[in-house]
Amino acid sequence: MSDNKQRRVLVTGGNTGIGYFTALELVKQGDHVTLACRNLDKANAAAKKIRDTIADAAASGGADSGRQGTVDTAHLDLADLGSVRDFAESAPEKVDALINNAGVMMPAKRTETKDGFELQFGTNHLGHFALTGHLLPKLRAADNATVVTVSSVAHKQAPTLDFDDLQATKGYQPQRMYANSKLANLLFALELQRRLDSAGIPITSNAAHPGISETALYTSPDGLGSSKVASIGASIGLKFISQSARAGALPTLYALENGGPGSYTGPKALFESRGAPGPAKISAKAKDPALAEQLWVASEKLTGVVYDMS
Repeated sequence: MSDNKQRRVLVTGGNTGIGYFTALELVKQGDHVTLACRNLDKANAAAKKIRDTIADAAASGGADSGRQGTVDTAHLDLADLGSVRDFAESAPEKVDALINNAGVMMPAKRTETKDGFELQFGTNHLGHFALTGHLLPKLRAADNATVVTVSSVAHKQAPTLDFDDLQATKGYQPQRMYANSKLANLLFALELQRRLDSAGIPITSNAAHPGISETALYTSPDGLGSSKVASIGASIGLKFISQSARAGALPTLYALENGGPGSYTGPKALFESRGAPGPAKISAKAKDPALAEQLWVASEKLTGVVYDMS
């Protein structure tokens, strides 16, 4: 980042986990970061914690006071397309970076968004698809903006997308729908770059995944935490194979600063579960442009958001 330019960065779900540590590092390096969250109380508490952390570091001589950034909060519910539209309309006129980070993971029972979509597919993919589309003019107004969409190693577990039942009305399996949503995230990120390239628009779209990181996804009552047995089992397993949420944020930060157009970044060690960030493996399904095109058309139809690439 240029020393004389403060980027405007929007991070969805930045109040906890990898989103929080992503935001913290960006504020440390001088960016203006907006934590876009469903729960404003939690977002405000996270913003205060970021400010306090940086102030403490500066007081102890551990930070460059000349490059300290700023942080604010805004309400965004990705499970409500009206909220997505309102947030995008209120966003600054120029957005240098959008980090599509927020997510829901494996609620035990099928739940729907306000618009009637299955919660994981509706929040993780459709909410971010709509958000990015609404923000496209503001991303274009910036100088070489970047969109980073957070996927998962779980995308490899999705057999394929069933376009006859994207909302899992014929049979709900928590893990399968999570994998589907993460496959959709990666398909979207790569297809967005193809469309940007075709239109000659200088925006970078890439993706990242945090490996297996210890975050609130494993305890959230909206997700895996809705099943006490599953949540406890995951917590025990995490102690042996996971890395910290701070480490899990590194691939996102790498993708933002160093990831090329259409790249995919993740931890390099232990089957991409942890370690330093680098190029991650993309499944054959996620590379399929025909599948990505089909998903894009379906997403526009479901959300009513059509990307203006003119």
